[in-house]
Amino acid sequence: MAAKSISRRTLLAIALPIAALLVSAGAAHASDIAQLLTDKPDKFKIINVDDLTKLINDPSSHVNIYDANGPGLRNTAGVIPGAHLLTSDDSYDVAKELPANKNALLVFYCADRH
Repeated sequence: MAAKSISRRTLLAIALPIAALLVSAGAAHASDIAQLLTDKPDKFKIINVDDLTKLINDPSSHVNIYDANGPGLRNTAGVIPGAHLLTSDDSYDVAKELPANKNALLVFYCADRH
């Protein structure tokens, strides 16, 4: 069965106010992401909507998408189809919520509050 494609327009409607991080799962804790960005910038990459769309539409990418927004924003802005909903933006249980494969391709997104 062919993978379901998501249109760029649909993704933009949902993801316009987001910043997505492409990361390797590693042994990170949710609260350590900012520090990891500083200490290990080669492990992280900010991606744009077009690149995320390509990953979503490529069945060989095996990308895991994580929504770190709260329920209120999810209700008003929506969720990228197929995204896993994190229980918190900064204090979720990495062992329970992220894949065990430390080489998994992960994308995190949330609203930019800055």
